[in-house]
Amino acid sequence: MARGYAARRPVSPVRSTWLAAAAAAAAVVLLVAEGISAQKVRVEEELEAYPTEESVSWIWEPSEGQRDNIAVYHPSYGQSFPNLAFKERVVFLNNSLENPSIRISHLRMSDAGRYTCEYATYPSGNEQGTTTLIMLAKPKNSAKVVTVQAGTKSVVVAQCEAADGKPAATIKWLASVGGNHSTSTTNGPDGTVTVRSEYRLVPTPTDNGREVTCMVEQRTQERPWVYPLKLSVEYPPSVSIEGYDNNWYVGRSDAVLQCLASGNPAPTTVTWTAASGSLPDTVVVEGNKLLVRKVDDAVNTTFICEVKNKHGASRHQITTIVIEEQRPITPGPPTGAIVGGILGVLVFIAIVGSVIFFVRKHQEDADGPPKHKPPPPVKAGSSTEMLNKPSEPPTATETAPLSPGEVYYEPTGREPVTNLDDETTGALNGGAPPVMVDLDKYDNIDGHRGNDLDSSSHEPPPANICRGESFVSPAMYV
Repeated sequence: MARGYAARRPVSPVRSTWLAAAAAAAAVVLLVAEGISAQKVRVEEELEAYPTEESVSWIWEPSEGQRDNIAVYHPSYGQSFPNLAFKERVVFLNNSLENPSIRISHLRMSDAGRYTCEYATYPSGNEQGTTTLIMLAKPKNSAKVVTVQAGTKSVVVAQCEAADGKPAATIKWLASVGGNHSTSTTNGPDGTVTVRSEYRLVPTPTDNGREVTCMVEQRTQERPWVYPLKLSVEYPPSVSIEGYDNNWYVGRSDAVLQCLASGNPAPTTVTWTAASGSLPDTVVVEGNKLLVRKVDDAVNTTFICEVKNKHGASRHQITTIVIEEQRPITPGPPTGAIVGGILGVLVFIAIVGSVIFFVRKHQEDADGPPKHKPPPPVKAGSSTEMLNKPSEPPTATETAPLSPGEVYYEPTGREPVTNLDDETTGALNGGAPPVMVDLDKYDNIDGHRGNDLDSSSHEPPPANICRGESFVSPAMYV
């Protein structure tokens, strides 16, 4: 019917386009109807459609390939919210095409995704812009200890959980015990993630009360969440007896035995018995203590202490020996006296050591070499030339006043080095032994003393020393 009418009545190109679209839509409706119930649907003889000049739509893409139109605005037809999940929560902030911003209230984790603002214009076509909404959720953190019994297998001793967070949290363990941990994650229907971690170890009685720490890190937290835990390891009790001092003499009235037990949980019962049968009449039990009102031959026996908790029982025994007379007790020196004696000995050793050091130092200074530096010998001639040069008195400065007739000289300038020409013998001064100068030899030269500083008129004769001969350095008076 629609085809016949369209053939009889010419339409404009735009009108024919929209009629074709309407006819296609009607055909889809017919196909769907026939697929469901095979009913016939009558189509009106004439369909009318009008091209839209301009409108804006918001399209939500929660995942790749899924597109839902959640809000539409048309200047003439107003607002429309096709998606029921957003219908009561989405509004346009302005009724205009110039600023078609929307506001989504009561956000849900499932609202995360890509949002596209699309303009439909005629005749230029569609224009669009896209933004992404990222939903973050702060996790609900918790940690707890799992009470276990000491054994030989690795078991879970602590648990830590960061629930309903987005993005997923990271759980770390800080512990000094030799354990390990495992982590699992569970995705929620709204995009959140729950992270669980379990700490495992082979529990021993010494692990009871030791500390492990759960640390949770996540993007929404300003700092890591830290929660310390104390392990709870249960074990059977252990027991010991204290108080016997090997001096239970006849007539003593202050003898006491104490039963010390440790276990987790704490022992619930403490029982005293005697190996000989029932406890003597002179013995009284008060909790974990066994009081002897008067020592006699009846307590010359073996006492047994037994303790129990839910994981087992433990016992310990001690044999007491009754003597006729009290043993003398030699009191030991008080602690203060011992410490004082030790300190006194240390001080005495330090004083003696200091005295010995200073005495030896003084002796070394008295027996040591002279403080002045002796003059070096005059360098001998080399193997290729003869030394024929008069020696000159060294330059000296008087450093301190001395006794009359004595002058102290100190050589200056570079120290001459003796040339050891005779390499076969290795002796200094050309193989000759060192010669000590007799100072009296120079005392009466021309009737003058050797300490006369005027050496210009009393120079010794030039030294003519050949290879192989010894030499003597000029005299120096001190």
